[in-house]
Amino acid sequence: MSYGICALSIVPLRSAAQEDASIISEILYGEIFTIIETQSQWISVQLADGSQGWIDSVQCQKISATDYEKLSKTPPKVAADLVEFICKNEAILFPISIGSLVHNASFLAHTYEGAISGDKLEKSRIREMALIFLNAPYRKGGKSPFGIDASGFVQTVYRLCGCALPRTVLEQSEQGEVLSFIEETEVGDLAFFDDNEGTIHHVGIILENNHIIHCYGHVRIDRLDQMGIFNNERRMHTHQLRVIKKII
Repeated sequence: MSYGICALSIVPLRSAAQEDASIISEILYGEIFTIIETQSQWISVQLADGSQGWIDSVQCQKISATDYEKLSKTPPKVAADLVEFICKNEAILFPISIGSLVHNASFLAHTYEGAISGDKLEKSRIREMALIFLNAPYRKGGKSPFGIDASGFVQTVYRLCGCALPRTVLEQSEQGEVLSFIEETEVGDLAFFDDNEGTIHHVGIILENNHIIHCYGHVRIDRLDQMGIFNNERRMHTHQLRVIKKII
């Protein structure tokens, strides 16, 4: 078994071993992964959150099994500002996104001196972290403030608060405790939404006073009721509520 680490700002994780394949997720700086298969210039990898896809081999820095084991057990420290900087070779700076695993910088012989989160925070801090992403544009597979999807938004916010969640909406919906009514919720609980076939396809973070922050076109705040999400601009419900979960 081989292993790797992301030593770049962001690496796209693709659905197939080709340049024009869709992006299913992103690997942020400092994230480690298992190498499953090599196919020409492409490498199939699996991240700690279960995400699996293909990356270009030139964007992969391999590490030993011993290093992987050590890094996987290190308590995470997460970049906490929208954009931070890594110092490489004492003079070269390059940007990284909020949510990057900066505790691995020293392993890569890099220096990081920016804001850090990742410790187990009070549940009330979820709101604060979520609002950092307000107006970030939607991008399928994205995990950064320059492009993020619904489950990537929720996963990154929870990571900043010291809680690891799976990558996909369906996997996230399998976590935690079911709540029967919106009145039972607290700020930071998750609401999941399904389509007409009953497939869960969207998630958002519940805020106070029956509001929700979620990524739909961009990260935005809308009303939440027992039917779903009501979009004030469109004057209609855009998502139908399936289940509410308490994760923390």
